[in-house]
Amino acid sequence: MPEPPDTPKKQRPSVRTLFEKLATMIAPEPDSQSDLLDIMHGAHDRKLIDDECLAMIEGIFKVYDSAARDIMIPRTRMLTVDISQPIESWIDDVIRYGHSRYPVIDGDPEKVTGILYAKDLLKYYENGESIRDILRPAVFIPESKRLNVLLRDFKNTRNHLAIVIDEFGTVSGLVTIEDVLEEIVGEIADEHKDEDARHIIASKQEDGTVQWRVPAWTEIEDFNYKLGLNLQDSRIDTIGGYVTSHLGYVPHVGETFDLDDLHFEVIRADAQKLKTLLVCRQSDASL
Repeated sequence: MPEPPDTPKKQRPSVRTLFEKLATMIAPEPDSQSDLLDIMHGAHDRKLIDDECLAMIEGIFKVYDSAARDIMIPRTRMLTVDISQPIESWIDDVIRYGHSRYPVIDGDPEKVTGILYAKDLLKYYENGESIRDILRPAVFIPESKRLNVLLRDFKNTRNHLAIVIDEFGTVSGLVTIEDVLEEIVGEIADEHKDEDARHIIASKQEDGTVQWRVPAWTEIEDFNYKLGLNLQDSRIDTIGGYVTSHLGYVPHVGETFDLDDLHFEVIRADAQKLKTLLVCRQSDASL
């Protein structure tokens, strides 16, 4: 009698399963992050993954091991908008620094009352709405919030900025989705996506002096060539490194200072590094 057509046939053992068992016997699964990273470094040494891939993997582990307090921009370095003051007193800074979102205070620098989206200022100018009416709610997170959880929250809520508070509810700083992503992928290009932002840009001022907008990662050799200078420091490769090395700290956004014959202003920075500087020669101003 013929076998029913739906009777399952005897299956052959899986060759792949056998190889997997052998691989497990030879190289057991890692028991810790350290073991897994060792495997990734071994794969890198064998050219199975490149430098960029390895760096991203290490960045992912860093995100899982870090909290908001580790990457936040401290409150003392936050660029805020004070709505207790007339718009004329701070609109120039909004235009100058070009961020898309600004924490808003109402006379008290330790209390954030909302977030101002730069694009929402169109409603103020076109429809006559008050600044208070166009503010978005601020998202507050504890200093201890893990970065992997924060990144997931950013994705789910479509928020790009969170205000960090300490155990007493006082503002400690802020963190953005860009800050978290940079822990994984490294430096992200300027938020304006302007190709020129990657290069030194010269502009002539009303008084006839020349001002340069300089990415902090510009090599000192290129900086010297563009500005006709001869800065030298065998320990440092970039102008951002030169500045922080000579100051002894990372200056905050809006800070100005002089080094040699140069006057600097910080345009973009976070808690760990400089991003963009405005530079002019003091000797030019005296001409």
